[in-house]
Amino acid sequence: MNIEDIKQKLLDECHEYVEKRLHRIQGSIADIQESLTTETKSTAGDKHETGRAMLQLEREKAGKQLAEVQKLQEIIHKIDISLTSAPIHLGSLVITSKGNYFLSISIGKIIIDSESYFVIAANSPIGKLLLGKTAGDSFSFNGNHFGIINIL
Repeated sequence: MNIEDIKQKLLDECHEYVEKRLHRIQGSIADIQESLTTETKSTAGDKHETGRAMLQLEREKAGKQLAEVQKLQEIIHKIDISLTSAPIHLGSLVITSKGNYFLSISIGKIIIDSESYFVIAANSPIGKLLLGKTAGDSFSFNGNHFGIINIL
């Protein structure tokens, strides 16, 4: 698999991660909304009000999660994997002496053709250290020394 295919696969994994998260949150919001509209007033008024208040809090929490996912979508849409020039930027695939990193959103480790890639956000601790660096640069993280071998 060539580099363009690997970067496209990594970007596709990011899209899939965000879509799954979005559908899960939208389902949760729909369930909460249905619970709010179907809950009937019981004879124990305080119990009913407490239940509605808890549902309202859950809806607010789901709304915040939805906003986070929308921010992730915005970040993904800004990624241009065709750019391969240095310095390291959003969408760069960085080959280091201790691992391969794809700067996009934080979704963790992905294996493609038995090679591991860490999909990280630009604002993550390692992402911040990588941004702006070029091949041949190095950095330290958690007592480990990393050399930047290539930027793709």
